[in-house]
Amino acid sequence: MWKLPPNQEIPNWIITEIRRHAPQVDGRYAAQLLLSRGVQSSQQLQGFLNPDHYQPSCPFAFGQEMNWAVERIQLARKRHEKVVIWGDFDADGVTATAVLWEGLRQFFPQSNIHDFSLSYYIPNRLTESHGLNCAGINQLAEQGCTLIITCDTGSTNITEIEYANNLGIDIIVTDHHTLSPERPPVIAIINPRNLPLEHPLYHLSGVAVAYKLIEALYETLPNVPQQPLETLLDLVAIGLIADLVQLTGDCRYLAQRGIQQLQKQLKNRTRPGVAKLLDLCKKTGNRPTDISFGLGPRINAVSRIQGDAHFCVELLTSRDVKYCEKLALETELANTRRKVLQKDVAQDVAKKLANQDLSTTAVIVLSDPQWPTGILGLVASQVAQEYQKPTILLTEDHTHQLARGSARSVQQIDLYELVKTQSHLLEKFGGHPYAAGLCLKLENLPLLIEGINRQLRQQIEFNTIDNQQPSLQPDLCCTVAELGHDLFQELKLLEPCGMGNPVPKILIQNCYFRNLWNKKPQDLRGRKIEYIKTNFTIYDDSDASGFPGVWWGHYRDELQENKAYDAVVELDFNTYDKQYEVRLIEVIVQEEYLAELTVTLNSNTVTILDWRSLPNSEKIKDQSILLIEDCPTSWQELKIWCRRAFLEDKKLAIAYSQPPEFNPVEIWEKLVGIAKYISRTHQPITRQQLLHKLNIGDVPLKLGFEGLQQLGFEIKYQNRAFYFDWKEKNNHQPNSHYYSAIQAFVNGVQEEKFMRQYFSRVSVATISAIANHSLVNFSENQKEF
Repeated sequence: MWKLPPNQEIPNWIITEIRRHAPQVDGRYAAQLLLSRGVQSSQQLQGFLNPDHYQPSCPFAFGQEMNWAVERIQLARKRHEKVVIWGDFDADGVTATAVLWEGLRQFFPQSNIHDFSLSYYIPNRLTESHGLNCAGINQLAEQGCTLIITCDTGSTNITEIEYANNLGIDIIVTDHHTLSPERPPVIAIINPRNLPLEHPLYHLSGVAVAYKLIEALYETLPNVPQQPLETLLDLVAIGLIADLVQLTGDCRYLAQRGIQQLQKQLKNRTRPGVAKLLDLCKKTGNRPTDISFGLGPRINAVSRIQGDAHFCVELLTSRDVKYCEKLALETELANTRRKVLQKDVAQDVAKKLANQDLSTTAVIVLSDPQWPTGILGLVASQVAQEYQKPTILLTEDHTHQLARGSARSVQQIDLYELVKTQSHLLEKFGGHPYAAGLCLKLENLPLLIEGINRQLRQQIEFNTIDNQQPSLQPDLCCTVAELGHDLFQELKLLEPCGMGNPVPKILIQNCYFRNLWNKKPQDLRGRKIEYIKTNFTIYDDSDASGFPGVWWGHYRDELQENKAYDAVVELDFNTYDKQYEVRLIEVIVQEEYLAELTVTLNSNTVTILDWRSLPNSEKIKDQSILLIEDCPTSWQELKIWCRRAFLEDKKLAIAYSQPPEFNPVEIWEKLVGIAKYISRTHQPITRQQLLHKLNIGDVPLKLGFEGLQQLGFEIKYQNRAFYFDWKEKNNHQPNSHYYSAIQAFVNGVQEEKFMRQYFSRVSVATISAIANHSLVNFSENQKEF
């Protein structure tokens, strides 16, 4: 289950450099993580740990496009043209709008209250969706706009850009989303996707691209701006981290600088709106999680609930303290409402999925007329992670006969390219490899479901997107005693964490939980939010005092007190309770025998030989050796073999090989084929024959029988053999019980597959200890008998 990184020798230089940067830490865990994440030299490490040692890219690395953008803005400034910033309504788009609004005002100062030479436009999430639209462009043309500068949008809006050009409006695009095959007819398009993949600017988000444009203007006209450029960096950090871009290269540098700027808000409240939001979520602004779990969701919630995100720009840029506090409170309440709606939609989705055959589904596509558009991306992300399948959730607009919504990806599947293959069915779509938005006619929805599933099946083998959870790869293996301040400070060296540099996952083996209790968080008015979490204390043999933790979105009944588990956690600092704690990410139950291994073994042992790597020609047929040639699927099977060897006074040789790869869906289809053949020929088939043909054990075979019965087969057992009877003319239609039974079969096969893989690799020392321990009680029972 767990795939820990291979142990590697830690060179002295990296420990020396880490301790020079942070003398209070041991450094070995940090060194292990940094080496595994590609840090290979002292110079590289210095730039990673300290932004002062990193050389950021010049804004003119974007080439001629940046030159054209700066020249056109200078011309608009000289002519006193009306310039409009066209933003977007998510956190990246809102902060990008705020950066351009504050930055460009240094070059387009407002001379009086009626001077609107610079303004901004953000589409309504609920009525306009992402990107440029002709209605909005019309409105700006009527107001005299001659130049639109987009941020976090516009790269694929060819039709809308041509429409603007026909109205006499020039366009400068700043964006980071996937590009169109053809360059749009714009003055300039500043998009890092035009750069090589390995370029340090390639992963910039929308707000970071907007910042680079302002940086270029500052370099071109250094004597004009009155506000230091670095005052914009807190906004850059909020958008970067909230947008979940890869935090490497310049993205990491800008996030580090931005967090340094953001944490100043607690003492020097130059952005009263941001400072108030930090107060409300009880954050200090000194960590990326203060954005990803605090500021980001709150800014995003406004458009998700209200549609209109204009006031978010005011919240981020206004210096009016009372007004900003009012806007911050509205933002907080919108976030509370968002949590409730997200939970409701997630429950609806779960009900719909219960009636689907997920074993044959490559891409989950669901729709409902009652779902609010603004929540769908969040729920799609949850579903995609849970089921490990790309997910598209849509709301149905029967007035206009349209379906619109959001898509999220998993397993390195390029979602944008996948959706693009169905562009002939879509009215509109856009996004990047991990997330996309789309709109289509309702009549095309069945065609989309069929087409996108077929497309993905053609791209990758089905068994890589089946319903099993992938093996989580922890970064470190620690004990409970090691959790706390020292380890936290060491892991904090890797921040800001995000894609490309994820939060370290810690594996705690053979642990147990106590003090389990549920709590529903409260909103500002003291009302409980329908969003659950479980608090607990985690223990292992290293520490009798335990360590606090939380499991978001789960109930206490999902864990059992004092039962042995393996747990993967993230170490965090809880600013509410002022304590270090762990966030539970994944947990699996240990077999009870692992908790009992402290029992002293007596002399009743069996010698176990490891012949798994030997070729068949070298596996000796010896009467004194008992061979296990079929890979077991449980410890109980091994214990039975051990007891047999004990009673027969033989050595036990584990001689099975690595189990072959197989697809549970194909096994199901094979079982159905066998059943149909037996039904036609009226021949019997034994249990052993079925197990051998399907290469499965008794548990999934029983589940397979239940699926066959739901399909309409009658199964009889007589004379130690099975008979199947299925009359096709009955036209038995599969129902929800059938799909549930098939899913249970697939899950059973997957569980057996995992166990066989485990037993093909588990050490002979572990097998010997556990198998011989099973003889303790067995031998005592034999004596009593």
